[in-house]
Amino acid sequence: MAEAEATALKRILAYQIKQEMELRNISKTALAKRMKTSRSSVDRLLDPKNSSITLLTLESVAVALGKKLKLQFA
Repeated sequence: MAEAEATALKRILAYQIKQEMELRNISKTALAKRMKTSRSSVDRLLDPKNSSITLLTLESVAVALGKKLKLQFA
């Protein structure tokens, strides 16, 4: 059950990140540069099937997109 939830959440996050990238006209390469990481790391971040993601990565992408990361239990 937890794995299915994690996968669903990752799909949502990947979609939201892609939307922000499009809105701000930021390429994968440019995002990687802003995050000080590799393009392959950004590809993994945007892969909706890859549910392995750290809080540090989420914070890094939020900063790179000019956003704030907000986590909460519902």
